Amino acid sequence: MSLVKDELLRTIEIAPEAAIEQTLIYLKSLLQSHSSLRLGSGRSLLRHAEKWQGDDFETCLRSVYDTRTEAQF
Repeated sequence: MSLVKDELLRTIEIAPEAAIEQTLIYLKSLLQSHSSLRLGSGRSLLRHAEKWQGDDFETCLRSVYDTRTEAQF
């Protein structure tokens, strides 16, 4: 077992029930956020690079240039 896990278990043994409950809620939220915030590598996008399907590339590109605006932050 890791040192951190050992220390956590020792601390839980002496902590009041309310603190343990809050810690559990916090730990569960951390675990949820880690699974949903996985950063992508972009590899899936690269599979489609230079593989335009259709004959409307110029029309779509012109539409992008005509409708883009300056980013507002």
